Amino acid sequence: MRNKLGRYMSSIDVFKIEKRMLEYNTLILAEEGAGKTNLACKIRNFVMDNEVPTLYLDFSDSNEDEIEIRYKDEHFNYIRFEESAAFEEELAKLIQEKKHIYMAANPKYFSNKKDLKSKLSQTIGQKDLVENYYYFFHDIENLNGFYTKFEDFLLYMLSFSNLMKYGFTFLAQPHSTFESQQVKLLFTFLYLGKCSNLDYFNTARLKTLQKNIFFHQQRTAHRTLLFSDIRSDFVQIDEYRFEE
Repeated sequence: MRNKLGRYMSSIDVFKIEKRMLEYNTLILAEEGAGKTNLACKIRNFVMDNEVPTLYLDFSDSNEDEIEIRYKDEHFNYIRFEESAAFEEELAKLIQEKKHIYMAANPKYFSNKKDLKSKLSQTIGQKDLVENYYYFFHDIENLNGFYTKFEDFLLYMLSFSNLMKYGFTFLAQPHSTFESQQVKLLFTFLYLGKCSNLDYFNTARLKTLQKNIFFHQQRTAHRTLLFSDIRSDFVQIDEYRFEE
């Protein structure tokens, strides 16, 4: 079981995740080069080790040859979103076989109207995926237009997040969108690092963090009437290396 992600900076304790992680949402928020992809890959390995199928949505719309080698293991099944019968047939086959899916998608397919749900949102919100898959939402180039159509996607996340059997992991660069209290409530585990705008998180240390070091916030497992306490630590994530 690949549940050991690294170590705590303030002690000799190993930083690892528990099975309950599968049921909650994680936000990995950091600038380019901070180690978001590395951390997400290690979380993905943990999910797969628990025999849960994964849907990895790459909103940079990457070609297959542009995807990092660490994702191209025996569980790698690449597909590119398009509004076509051929795409729907290929996706349906992967879902039926409960295969791990790496889907490249262009954010242009999201709707920019509140009352119009896009075909992309309908596709990734279909029942068989929502009920059986753990999601990864990976947005690298958010400055190139992702957030101009973010509302359709955000409303989609808010509408189904409480209905999913499993949680999801969202990777993004710092953006004022994440200051929304509604968005913050979506996530139970919260990773922050290398933020360029200190207004986002009100801590000067985040800007100075080295690669693969994150400010980690996690809700404890102790139940309360409202929300469980949040534990905060700095953690260093081990570099994941995949060999062909």
